[in-house]
Formats: sequence, C-alpha cells, structure tokens
Amino acid sequence: MLPIARWMMRGTPHAVGGAAVASLIPWLFWLGAAIAALVTLRRGLSPALPVIIAAALPAGWWWTQGDAIPLASILLVTLMAVVLRSRMRWSEALIAGALVGAAMIQLGVFLPPGGAGPMLEQLRHGSAEVDGMLRELAAQGLDTEQLAALLISGVTGMIVLLAAVACLALARGWQAGLYNPGGFRGEFHALRLAPRELALLVALGVVGMVLGIPALGLLSWVPLLVSGIALVHGFIGLKGMNGLWLVAFYVLLITTWPMILIVLLLAFIDSLADFRARLARSD
Repeated sequence: MLPIARWMMRGTPHAVGGAAVASLIPWLFWLGAAIAALVTLRRGLSPALPVIIAAALPAGWWWTQGDAIPLASILLVTLMAVVLRSRMRWSEALIAGALVGAAMIQLGVFLPPGGAGPMLEQLRHGSAEVDGMLRELAAQGLDTEQLAALLISGVTGMIVLLAAVACLALARGWQAGLYNPGGFRGEFHALRLAPRELALLVALGVVGMVLGIPALGLLSWVPLLVSGIALVHGFIGLKGMNGLWLVAFYVLLITTWPMILIVLLLAFIDSLADFRARLARSD
C-alpha cells in the first residue's frame, strides 16, 4: 500500500480527496483515518487540518445514520498521531487514546439511537432464553438496560481503540517507508511501557472500579496488550526467527483468550524487567 501513501503525500489536494472518498465508503473508514494520521505525523496538526476535516465530514454523516465508529476512529487516531509526533513515545500515545476512548464510552457515544432499551426488547421477543435470563438478572436487582448499555459501549469502544491503533501503525509504517526505511520496525520493536506508565494504567483501573467508571478498566489494558505484541515482535526480531512465528502468534492471539492473558502478563513483567535489553546484552 506504499504507492497509495506516496500518491497521497504529493500534496494536500491528493490527501484531502483520498481521505474524503475513503471515509465515505462503508468499511473503508480505516483508510481515511490512516491517511489523516500520516499527514499529521509528517506535517503536524495545523497543516493536516484540511485532511482531517475531509475525513471527518463523511464520517460525521455516518454518525447521523447511527454509526459512530468511523468518526470516533478518525478522532482517536488523529489524537494519538499528534501525541506520537510531539512526544515520540508510542506508550504515551496509547495511554492518551485509551483515556479518550474511555471518555467516549462513558458519554454514551457508541450507544445505538434510542439507547439499549429497544435492542433489549427485540432480544426479548426474539428469544425466550434471553428473555428468561434478563428476567433473572432483573430479579437479582440488576439494571439490565444499564448492563446492556455498558456491554454495547464497552465492546464497541474497545474495537474502535484497537482499530485506531492499527490505523496509527499503518500510518507510521507508511511514513517510515517513504522517509525513513526500517524506522518503524525498530521503533515498534522497542515499544515498552515504563514502570510509571504501568503504574498509571493500574491506578486508572482502580480508580474506575472505586468511582464506578468501568470504561477506564475496560480500555486501560489496551496499551499493555500492544506493548506485549511489540515484545513478541522484538523478541522474534532479535533472534532472527522465521516470520511464520509471527503468523502463528497472531492466530493464537485472535482465537484464544489465554494467549491474550499471557501477552498481558509478559508485558506487565517486561515493564519492570526489560527483557529485550537483557536479551540484547546477552547476545
């Protein structure tokens, strides 16, 4: 896809047109978000504003149709691109994205029009088992509509944040391919949460539990997951292992929950132990 990025970076009109068309086409919003992020990373926020607006306007139209995912993804990836450009730290960009994503969940950005109530009623009428389960939860004193709203918003917000991280990685890869070949590989392989950043994520999760802000706990683990993925990439790169190991890793990561937990645990320990630095010294 590097030729696409090269064409987009010929000038602002190219990037504006590409971002607008991509954001208008269903399921191509990620391309519009990546284009906006690429221009932001390369030129900064102010010069990239026409491209960001061009991507956001069609996405805003989709929001009026009941789909907030495209616009939320564009806003999140732009924010993370600004942080990454200014701070040059992936970890800080990821934490910023997680915080804003949690705010979106709490504000109900990802709820369907009319809230979760109409959807629950459809489920009740469509399945007797679901109706019985909801009645049982209600008998236990739980607000089923509130639970459904949290589930819908939380899952959607998590998907949007992960999509925004993937778009940012795509944009950073484009930037490296055009202007600094091999730069993204080294940068991503070195991604690691500093102990203070890990402590901040843990604190956010605890604060979310204490204050009743579950969105903080739902998204605070995403930066840790990305750090764990970077750890695996870095380890395979340092050892010069075959790329098929990465394929197997992603298959396991996508299909098995235990693998996600293992990656999170490794990232947690790596934040304190720095496995890659120890491995590099031993080699």
